[in-house]
Order: sequence, then structure tokens, then C-alpha cells
Amino acid sequence: MKRKGLLLALFSALLVLLTGCNQLAVLNPKGPVAKTQSQVIIFSILTMAFILLVVYTLYIYMLTKYRASKAAPDYEPPHVEGSKWLEITWITIPIIIVAVLSVVTVRSTSAVEKVPEGYEDQKPLVIYAASSNWKWHFSYPEEGIETVNYVNFPTNRPIEFRLYSFGSITSFWIPQLAGQKYAMSDMVNTLNIVAEHEGSYMGKNSNFSGEGFAHMEFEALAMTPSKYDEWVKEVKDTASELTEPEFDKLLETAHVGRQTYTSTHLAFRPAPEGENAGHNHGGENGAVEESGQTEMDHSTMDHSDMDMTESSDHEAHN
Repeated sequence: MKRKGLLLALFSALLVLLTGCNQLAVLNPKGPVAKTQSQVIIFSILTMAFILLVVYTLYIYMLTKYRASKAAPDYEPPHVEGSKWLEITWITIPIIIVAVLSVVTVRSTSAVEKVPEGYEDQKPLVIYAASSNWKWHFSYPEEGIETVNYVNFPTNRPIEFRLYSFGSITSFWIPQLAGQKYAMSDMVNTLNIVAEHEGSYMGKNSNFSGEGFAHMEFEALAMTPSKYDEWVKEVKDTASELTEPEFDKLLETAHVGRQTYTSTHLAFRPAPEGENAGHNHGGENGAVEESGQTEMDHSTMDHSDMDMTESSDHEAHN
């Protein structure tokens, strides 16, 4: 009885604590991409809960019906051959469950990789999101501005994030707007989102990438198109230009606050896409490694000019 009372007390305390918890961000979507993923999560949870309910119900029924105390002392159960139909049933049911979950997962994954339905006719706002130890750089080539550790964008317009890294692999994640996607040093990944509600949303790195991992959070602010245009104009009127030495200093600094610039690093340090793919290698502090060629422009590096020894040394160094 004492054990039952203790368990009841612990369960009651857990319920009290849970009543103070905020709603999980992934289950409070503010855009069509996150809404699709939230629906898949809820569907999967309900499916698994139903399976557990059936299993535990059968478990209790079997324990109750065939408990030892109910049978006579000299009772000996008859020998029963296996049931063909029961075996077919418990093999078929798991196959159906896995098939249904697979179809739902594949369809939802395909849907979130595209521009959300209903926004296909709009031109997406392209934002390059690059990580470095341990910060986020957001470049707006359309507006010619750049921010660090925060990103602003208009509501009800498709946003195309192009993700890459100046160091270790990170994972770009805004839970209320979209699922996570990796940012890597030698390629660009694309993440499509739409924010249908104004608000400030938490963004973070969801992939452990070193001692500063916990500080890689940023604010994603969704605002009306008119407020967004006002913000862009204000940046162009007040912010300073981002130079290559300033950008190199940013890469070398582990932690910085929010920064705003009237130009982007893409002009002198382009993203690793197209002809530049494979040349954005991350260094010790997230900076680009020069491999003994400090003044060479990585966007025009020609590996064919390197002999086998240099190529081997470069690969070993990276």
C-alpha cells in the first residue's frame, strides 16, 4: 500500500508540473511547412498510442484469464497446434502499420521540400544562412544587406534559405516554421518556409557542434511586408558596410551579438554552390583555410594546377 501511495503522489506531482509547461513549439506551427510536420507527428503519436492500448488490453486480458490461481491444482492444458489465421493476422497488422506510416512520411517529406502549396506563383525571398563557430550569418542578396544572429522576413511570402557552414556541420532549425536541415561546408542545402503569422520565433542549431553549441540561437522575426520594407530601408540608411577584413574578424570571433551591415560577404566569399562548390572549407575557428596560399581567391582556385603532393597535403589538412 505504501508503494502504491508513493507512486500516486509522484504521478500527481508530475501532472501539476506539466500544467505549467508551455505548448511544444513543434506542435504550435505558424506556417504551412511546420503545420504539415506537426500533423505527421500527431498522427504518428496517435497511431503508436492505439497500438499500445491494444497490446496492453490484450496483455491484461491474458493475465486475468489464464492466471494460475484460477485453474485446478491438477489442471494440465491441452496440446494445441498453432493457428494459421492468428499467425497471418499478427504478421499482416505490423506490415499494414509500417506501410501506412511510410506512405505518410514519404508524402510529407516530399511536400515540405517544395514551395508550400498556394505560394508557388510568388517569387521567393532568397536568404543565405551560413554558420560559423558559433554564430549565424544571414545574407540578403536581393536587398544587399547582411545580419548576424538574427533574421527578418515578410509574412505570407515564400522564403528560400540556402544553408551552408564555414566550419563544422550544423543544423538550421526554426521549430514553429520548419524542420531542421543540415548546413555543411562544401555544399548548399535549401529550406523553404512561409510564415503566415507575425511574431518572433526562436531559431537554433540542433546539431551538436562543439563547446559553443548552446549559444547558437537566433531570432527569426516575421513581419508584414510594409514593416519589412521599412526595416530594409532603415538598415541601408544606418548600417555600415561589411568588408572582407571585418568578415574575417567575425569568423575568428567565437561569440558576437547582433550585427547589421549594408553589404554581404557573398561578394568576396561566395557560397559553395555551382563553380564554388567544394572551396568553402571551414578552419579551426570557422574561417576559410588558405592551405598555404593566403592571398588566393577561393572562387577562382584551380585544383588542376596543384601537383599530387599539394593535393594530398590539402586533403589531409582538411
